[in-house]
Amino acid sequence: MFNLAHDIMIPPNTKKAKHDDNDNEEDRLSDLPDCILLHILSFLNSKHAVQTCILSPRWKNLWKYIPTLKLHSSEFRTAKKLGMFVTKILTLRDTSTALHALNFKRIASFEPQRTLKEIVNYACSHNTQLKRLGISVKGDIGIILPRISSCQALTSLKLAVYGKGVSNCERTLFPKHLNFPALTSLDLSNFAFCANDNADHAEPFSSFSRLNNLIISRCSVRDASILTISSATIVHLTMCGNSSSDFTKIKLSAPSLDTITFYGTPSQRLYGSSLSSVKQLNIDEDIFIRIGEPHLILLSWLQDLDNIKSLTVTAGILQILSLVPDLFNIKLPSLHHLKSLKVKLKPHPHGLSSYIRKEVVYKYKSRKEAHKIRLKEADEPYVIIPKGIVDFLLQNSPSAEVGIIHYMSKESAGNYPVG
Repeated sequence: MFNLAHDIMIPPNTKKAKHDDNDNEEDRLSDLPDCILLHILSFLNSKHAVQTCILSPRWKNLWKYIPTLKLHSSEFRTAKKLGMFVTKILTLRDTSTALHALNFKRIASFEPQRTLKEIVNYACSHNTQLKRLGISVKGDIGIILPRISSCQALTSLKLAVYGKGVSNCERTLFPKHLNFPALTSLDLSNFAFCANDNADHAEPFSSFSRLNNLIISRCSVRDASILTISSATIVHLTMCGNSSSDFTKIKLSAPSLDTITFYGTPSQRLYGSSLSSVKQLNIDEDIFIRIGEPHLILLSWLQDLDNIKSLTVTAGILQILSLVPDLFNIKLPSLHHLKSLKVKLKPHPHGLSSYIRKEVVYKYKSRKEAHKIRLKEADEPYVIIPKGIVDFLLQNSPSAEVGIIHYMSKESAGNYPVG
């Protein structure tokens, strides 16, 4: 018989202390109903939840009835210890208790397939009850995706795949025909989407009939140049680090789409029937990666997303936009409905400063201008907002509210670095 509590190292400060004569305080926490205690325990990593069994006889078996499992490798010294814990907790957990959420994260080293399969098989055994599933591992998880498709009650799915090493750029293929009828939130990292048969585009999300929130990070497209995001229900779209040269366009066919958030350097043009439905646009250059002509891509986004009411950008994004030739002579056909413009001031991202200086030399045929930029950068901890760029964005909505957000999330109305 497994004794899971004995196999877990209990931190010294969690062991039950001896009470002296003056320590007669009532244990009010243990007097709470099971449902409340289980709700509290559901927020803990599973290892920490099991450790509560030493608190008192009242807590001895509570962990067996928690409706969530959070299994993170950071809590274990070796993959072997993690594997042993996974086997024991899945064996000892109460079989009649519903499993509503499972999160497994193992990115420190390559995950043995045995442990991953064990977790997926357990999740699938609760496929009519499981609502939220998250798996983040190193290596290819393509082999388990068909099994996950049996979890038809899922409302939230997060899958992240990381290569064995930095040079491993091979991405796991995302199945073309996955169907989760109840899914409302999908978060994918490091996947490749394949083109449909005899098509010039990949359209991986059209079968998710209730999808509301979509996040795609560091994903690519194979055998096509267009990624189509087709959904009647998507409201929020977030794209992170998708600065890839293997596809050049993103087609939006999502009439309910309200918000687009992009982290990275835009390298794909947006087009489609749903551009006018977008009311909020957030762009953060985060880590700068140059692919193509990002300044022209940025300008096209601002021109084509013509019904934006809220625009949030970083000063770095405005620096990139300022490289558009004769920018201030351009009359924007958009931003007539802009109500709010927010600019985030952040430290210089890697690669952006050298790119800006090189482009300035090319644009003005002058190293003197580039030297001026270098001197300004030395005096300012944040990326400088290019002079005149705010007025350019407000040309069709001069009464829009302007806010400056510093890196530490403190808003101010002025005193910000302007070039």
